[in-house]
Amino acid sequence: MNMAIQELADRILVSRRISRTDQNRFMSALLAKNSLSTEDQQQITRVFDGLQTGLIRVVD
Repeated sequence: MNMAIQELADRILVSRRISRTDQNRFMSALLAKNSLSTEDQQQITRVFDGLQTGLIRVVD
């Protein structure tokens, strides 16, 4: 498990906010799935699900 992704996802899920930079970082990580653990993929998916449902806001 990548602690940077885990910590970032935890911070986003707690604050319910994500910056455009962090959003792009997660997109890049998802596109390179072979380098992510299953846990990392699940955390990123939780963040994007939060974005889709309005639980997480994008801030600049």
